[in-house]
Amino acid sequence: RLSRARIDGIDWFWPAGENPLSRRHEPDDAARLLAPFDPIVWDRRRFELFWRWPYRFEAYTPAPKRVLGYYALPLLWRDRAVGWANVGVRDGRLQPAIGFFGPRLTQAPFTAALDDELHRLHGFLGLT
Repeated sequence: RLSRARIDGIDWFWPAGENPLSRRHEPDDAARLLAPFDPIVWDRRRFELFWRWPYRFEAYTPAPKRVLGYYALPLLWRDRAVGWANVGVRDGRLQPAIGFFGPRLTQAPFTAALDDELHRLHGFLGLT
């Protein structure tokens, strides 16, 4: 049996015994770049319901019709999807292009968290 709640006319489910309001689910200050096929992202309808903006994977969209970019990675900060990043590599260095849905975030905690995430991506890619 699953626990559920109806919010704005939509039924949301979670495992029985799991409290979605527990401290375990509190957001941290980390920024995360997600792959377009991450479980949080792949259900586009759910993504839009959660964060009130449409994320679309545009790799197969003709270039002139792209809005977010060829391989935009959704950008999460705390408990919100605040934008996206297209990240390339040139001369061994990351070349991120960050976009925001809504106002550009410039607060020091966000910029530090984004720098940390880009540093993790740099290491993951094995860049010097």
